[in-house]
Amino acid sequence: MAQPKFLLQPIAAAVCVACYSASAFADQSMLSANTHSLAPIVATAQQGNDANGLVVRANPKQPIQPIPATDGADYLQSIVGFSAVNSGAGTNGDVTFRGMFGSRIKILTDGSENLGACPSRMDSPTSYISPESFDEITVIKGPQTVQYANTGSAATVLFERKPEQFGEGQNYRGQASVLMGSFGRLDHNVEAAAGDAQKYIRLNANRSVADSYKDGNGTTVPSDWERWNVDVALGWTPDENTWLELTGGRGDAEVIYAGRTMDGSEFDRESLGLRVEKKNITDVIKKIEAQVNYSFNDHVMDNFSLREFNPAGGMMHPMANNVARKTLNARMAVTHEWDKVDFVTGVDTQNNEHSGRKGRMNSYKNLPRTVDMEFQSIGGFGELGYQFNDQNKLVTGVRIDQVEVDAVQTAQQRKETLPSGFIRLENQHPHHDAKTYVGLGYVERVPDYWELFRTDLNGVEGTTFKNLDTEKTLQLDLGYQHEHGAFSSWASAYVGMINDFILMSYDPTVMVPMMKNAADSRNVDATIAGAEVGMGYQFTDALQADVSAMYAWGENTTDNTPLPQISPLEGRLNLRYVQDKYTLGALLRVVDGQSRFSQNQGNIVGYDVKESSGFGVLSLNGSYNLSKGVDVSVGVDNVLDKTYTEHLNKMGASGTGLPVTEQFNNSGRNYWARISMKF
Repeated sequence: MAQPKFLLQPIAAAVCVACYSASAFADQSMLSANTHSLAPIVATAQQGNDANGLVVRANPKQPIQPIPATDGADYLQSIVGFSAVNSGAGTNGDVTFRGMFGSRIKILTDGSENLGACPSRMDSPTSYISPESFDEITVIKGPQTVQYANTGSAATVLFERKPEQFGEGQNYRGQASVLMGSFGRLDHNVEAAAGDAQKYIRLNANRSVADSYKDGNGTTVPSDWERWNVDVALGWTPDENTWLELTGGRGDAEVIYAGRTMDGSEFDRESLGLRVEKKNITDVIKKIEAQVNYSFNDHVMDNFSLREFNPAGGMMHPMANNVARKTLNARMAVTHEWDKVDFVTGVDTQNNEHSGRKGRMNSYKNLPRTVDMEFQSIGGFGELGYQFNDQNKLVTGVRIDQVEVDAVQTAQQRKETLPSGFIRLENQHPHHDAKTYVGLGYVERVPDYWELFRTDLNGVEGTTFKNLDTEKTLQLDLGYQHEHGAFSSWASAYVGMINDFILMSYDPTVMVPMMKNAADSRNVDATIAGAEVGMGYQFTDALQADVSAMYAWGENTTDNTPLPQISPLEGRLNLRYVQDKYTLGALLRVVDGQSRFSQNQGNIVGYDVKESSGFGVLSLNGSYNLSKGVDVSVGVDNVLDKTYTEHLNKMGASGTGLPVTEQFNNSGRNYWARISMKF
């Protein structure tokens, strides 16, 4: 998929010039209140920084290294504790947190869940997310909240946009960025809003393209992509306590993979949403919020439109598989405050439907869609906080979900009642600048679509309804944050017991045409543990350093074997020199080898192959404030052009020309530059 340079390069230049000109000549009274004149900081590792280290908050509009992300999984890897299963494209990975995968991580955009449809998770939920179009990313570690449907056991991740607020004399604001990099990378991001004190309209639009990258040996790894997203919001704020917002969005993409027998030729996304919020109802009822969201993801994978058809890829004919997921979410919550007590109560529901059709070449377009799964859930929750004194707070919550899953083709049905809850004590030492927390959480998880319908090697496609028990996780979470003069430190640790953990096993000798039933699954018991830690030191006003590390461990206690697909010990050292107008930075990422693996076991995307080797990658970055609101950032990733392979990595696919018995390498040296502006 060659990049149309004759069109895109002039556009990039024009946007850059427009950005600079708009900032240089705009009237100062019209500038956004958050416009700054200091150089931007290139983020290299987002760490625990809220709720005593339990919650991580990140600004996705901030430049990051490695090269700024195109999707949600790409960005989350900059947050300590996250990794991703790479399929070979420079985009559309599938995120893991603390070694956990899939629906164990709850991913929400503006409070709503948008689910993918691909039977092998080629379109994971994060693949439909453009990070820079959001205002904030929040990660809640472990089962330590119950406010969202079918709570995630590993983490809850919120991609959020904030309502627009225009003061007197200010009727518009915006920001835009252009990024160019090696291997044909070119990104455009635009956000613009206009309105007054009572109404607004906001536009988020972005486009990203790239060619295949080369590893440190100079070998081309198929990884082309082209993607775009457009989202529009109409808001009404008749007074300071009322907010109503109507949203709509559309997006599409095409992606070439090194580790799959088919490519993604369509990732069509449609979404609609309505959100209402009313604050300060009474002295006790502080907020009532309600929302309803609809999404339709239409995904096509094939072996002929983005690559030359090759029968050696495992299929005798050019084939296409078109799958879709229709999702409707609704939620209502009430926030109460009374004396030392604050609590949130609410209900939420989700209905989603999965369908598919397939055929040779494009013949599928003339076929009706066949529904193979319908999912319905309704849940109620309550989350309470009690402030004992200035230093100690208790937070606790419970929820109940009623879930029904229908295998439409066989009229089989499954109903579950799922309890979950947590209790947490938070402590703050005002005289020692230290915060601690300890929490115990429990959550039950019903097997998701992939586990129920795609994990039976002996099943018949479209009729399989795997008999798996619900997964039950009991986990202890604890951590602290501390600051003393120029020194700061933080840590988050956990240990958990998982009954009926859903484990997947692969038989590499079995051919799986059209990605049908690629794995078998069963329940086992497991124990997990691990930690994320970090410390920082301010040597001078300008020179600072921080180091962070993450480690996850898991054991299949039924078979006395390691849990598969868990990333090894990883550390990051960041050095930064900061001045008013510019910054210079260096990032050293060091990853240990992974000796704990389980041959041919894993998740719906990949499985363990062998022990992995350790590696170290050095990257450099810098930034400069050109003028008020206009910043430029540059970076060189993998400065030494190292050849290395991540542990979480699919093997090559014969249809791409890469060996099917070897894992592909990550990108070699990569240069990038990003200019951004605010107006």
